[in-house]
Amino acid sequence: MSPAEGTVLVTGGTGYLGSWCIATLLERGYDVRTTVRNLAREDEVRAALAVAGADDPGDRLTVVAADLTSDDGWAEAVTGCRYVLHVASPFPPAQPKDPDELIVPARDGALRVLRAALDAGVERVVMTSSIAAVRAPEGSRPDRPLDERDWCDGNDTSLTPYVRSKAIAERAAWDFVRAEGAEDRLAVVNPGLIVGPVLSSDFSYSVQLVERLLGGKVPAAPKLGFTYVDVRDVADLHVRAMTSPEAGGERFLATDRFLWTSDTAQILRDRLGDQARKVPTRVAPNFMVRAMGMFDPAIRTIVGDLGQKTEYSSEKARTTLGWTPRPVEDAVEDTARSLLDRGVVAVS
Repeated sequence: MSPAEGTVLVTGGTGYLGSWCIATLLERGYDVRTTVRNLAREDEVRAALAVAGADDPGDRLTVVAADLTSDDGWAEAVTGCRYVLHVASPFPPAQPKDPDELIVPARDGALRVLRAALDAGVERVVMTSSIAAVRAPEGSRPDRPLDERDWCDGNDTSLTPYVRSKAIAERAAWDFVRAEGAEDRLAVVNPGLIVGPVLSSDFSYSVQLVERLLGGKVPAAPKLGFTYVDVRDVADLHVRAMTSPEAGGERFLATDRFLWTSDTAQILRDRLGDQARKVPTRVAPNFMVRAMGMFDPAIRTIVGDLGQKTEYSSEKARTTLGWTPRPVEDAVEDTARSLLDRGVVAVS
């Protein structure tokens, strides 16, 4: 792939997934432009690429300022770009009291990026959504793994603001491109819980489960489960959806396997040996987790999921785009080793 084939804009260049998308694109020969809210963070973007093993991109990477909450900078950011990966979106460690703190920037930010991209003649935008936007409510789930046909109701106020924001933002994006007659210029990737090597101490909230287990921050594993996917595989799927003619106007789930927290803990013990000595061996009763949630906002957001198992299918991404994620055990191990290597977790 030659850089002459085009420049790709990646929104949210300092983020966990954004950094890996940039590294993947550069490795495959693309020039990359990325957005940050503050240009003072350009050094962080380049430092993360070095940790990812990327060669110094020099002027093949440019950094520009743009914020999801403002129109300023987006027209300039997309000018001359062939593709856009819209990765930036709020993902807080705790849910805000006002849902609009998440919903408005997620929805309006996606529309700002799409509007600017279509106006600039971008061939395709790949938007990062989440399996949160796919998750059907209890009692209405089909008797099969959930897939791209399924949606959660973003107007359901019983859902967390984060879940609602993902569904509302993705719905708004599809409605916008359909109204513009440009549905084939959008593709959406819906990842599960993203894990994998961290590139800095400023890593995604999605990695905190492994960090807490490895650091002994929980006395026992809660009866919680997640459908994992490696960040490097999510970046790969974004690039596949960006260039494949079959991807236009389509959603793609990026998931591997469901694991209970106790399964994740077992992988850490099996793969890391003595370095995993702080990982809990017991399963926490649900009442204990609920009690912990009274004092820990991060735990409070997930108590409603205790004991629930939801299966998702990524067959569409595998068959349509030839996507093959690495085994979830390897993703969990690589997450843990990177946390240790970066000094985020100390086990001594």
